[in-house]
Amino acid sequence: MLSHSPQGQSRGAALRLRGVGVRYPGATAAAVRDVDLDVAGGELTVLLGPSGCGKSTLLRTVNRLIEPTAGSIAVDGVDVATLDAVTLRRGIGYVIQAVGLFPHLTIAANVGVVPQLLGWEPARIAARVDELLSLVRLEPARYRDRLPRELSGGEQQRVGVARALAAEPRLLLMDEPFGAVDAIVRTSLQDEIRAIHRQLGTTIVFVTHDVDEALRIADRIVVMNGGTIVQNDVPARVLAAPADDVVRGLVGIDAASRRFAEARPLLARESP
Repeated sequence: MLSHSPQGQSRGAALRLRGVGVRYPGATAAAVRDVDLDVAGGELTVLLGPSGCGKSTLLRTVNRLIEPTAGSIAVDGVDVATLDAVTLRRGIGYVIQAVGLFPHLTIAANVGVVPQLLGWEPARIAARVDELLSLVRLEPARYRDRLPRELSGGEQQRVGVARALAAEPRLLLMDEPFGAVDAIVRTSLQDEIRAIHRQLGTTIVFVTHDVDEALRIADRIVVMNGGTIVQNDVPARVLAAPADDVVRGLVGIDAASRRFAEARPLLARESP
């Protein structure tokens, strides 16, 4: 079972993929092939690429929603294949575009689902629910007893993030989580996840096909094409020095020039 970090160490889990591949039954080509990737504890890494490039498939191998057909995946040095799949998933936060809130449960009950399954005491669950609703800027007294249908799409996504963080996971997987909301709400949610990341130090792997979204939130951007990684770099260098024509076409030459001026603060996050 994945454990919490000892005091004084990174609160985020380290992720290591080696030679990971996925071939679906009957497919003529692999959806993911020979992927090596390291995500440092506490890092926010974005998997970026066009539809069908393998980024969501790769993400889902981490919590074994998709079983890799090749390679190995370790979280804090523990091979995920050695763990019970249900136990593994309860220790990893997971947020998707279709939020999947239980419609008959209150917001508090939705957020508290995993802690309840893990056997937390009711008082601890209640305190955690209020803490997380406040964290995602949903006033607990106002939202705790509402049903999902009474919330806007953006508010439901905030609840989805709170639910994913409820059991204090050290790793959070996010698969196109903000794709179904309008541009203004999406920008707000992007800022929110970045702020939450800074506050909690959780390791986040975030899938998107939106270049602007990747630039806005990422510590590192991993560009995928054809089931493999074509560039793994800090945002500023992805813009300034695309690894090949695929990356250059993805970011856009004119758009890159425009965004580079906006992205200068990202240089502060550039590794040596």
